[in-house]
Amino acid sequence: SDFYRRASEFYRECGRSQPASDALAKGASALEDKAPEEATKLYDDACTLLEEDGKEQMAFDLYRAAASLYVKLEKYSDAAAFHLRLGSAADKCNAVNSQCKAYLSAIIIYLYAHDFQ
Repeated sequence: SDFYRRASEFYRECGRSQPASDALAKGASALEDKAPEEATKLYDDACTLLEEDGKEQMAFDLYRAAASLYVKLEKYSDAAAFHLRLGSAADKCNAVNSQCKAYLSAIIIYLYAHDFQ
């Protein structure tokens, strides 16, 4: 985790948010089975980097991967929150189909978790 974060920092110092996010995403993917909590943090940081740089469309797969990992960990409210973030990002990019899928996924997760509100 530390090495992936360090690589990301170096890319950020060079002003390259996409490779910085990719480094964090690769770290998250590598740690999903062995350290899932750390992997979720890496996914969150990778998404945040792209959001701050206005490149939300490049983070769509990261949102989905993070939500999937949260579902595996049975943290349904966090999974739904990532789908809501994806929906918001899709709205900014005018990606209506992705936006609808993200909100529908969040609704399904809430229903599965019996959070009817």
